[in-house]
Amino acid sequence: MRVLVLYAHPVETSFQAALHGAVVGALTRAGHQVDDCDLYAEGFDPVLSRQERIDYHDLAVNRRNVDPYVERVMRAEALVLVYPVWNFGFPAILKGFFDRVFLPGVSFRMENGKAVGNLGHIRKLAAVATYGGARWRALLVGDPPRKSVTRVLRAQVGRLGRVPYLTHYDMNRSTEATRSAFLERVTKEMERF
Repeated sequence: MRVLVLYAHPVETSFQAALHGAVVGALTRAGHQVDDCDLYAEGFDPVLSRQERIDYHDLAVNRRNVDPYVERVMRAEALVLVYPVWNFGFPAILKGFFDRVFLPGVSFRMENGKAVGNLGHIRKLAAVATYGGARWRALLVGDPPRKSVTRVLRAQVGRLGRVPYLTHYDMNRSTEATRSAFLERVTKEMERF
């Protein structure tokens, strides 16, 4: 299966980088063809320009500044997101990827004024996320990243079974043992993805 891994963390020595390495390694060992999109390493510009917003609904031109990324999304049969949760949301670079690449005609199409999912070729979806705070804090504010993946993004892709949303909460107080256990959990999940 062709798996697009979207990775969003700027520090190569972070725990998130270790998770990213585990995801790519496990998917590769499982025989998947992995397209590893490290947004920071690739220098992805997350800023939606004025002109891009003006052209947003014009299917003839809305992809022109991000077409290589659109093509990667369109080739994918599965999508795995690897990111930290900052300020109860996605890192800006990942949010910018969704804003600039998940365009009309790409992730959705308009039918009678209603947005309809357009990523039916994506048959599997997963996320690997870390949160600085405890789970109760994320729940208190509604856990927007979890809902964005398990509800919004899920609605744009093909019919899915379970959507693994793998999380390590309370990173601010994590230990070597909690990080090791989570790394092992992620590796096992990706090996059977």
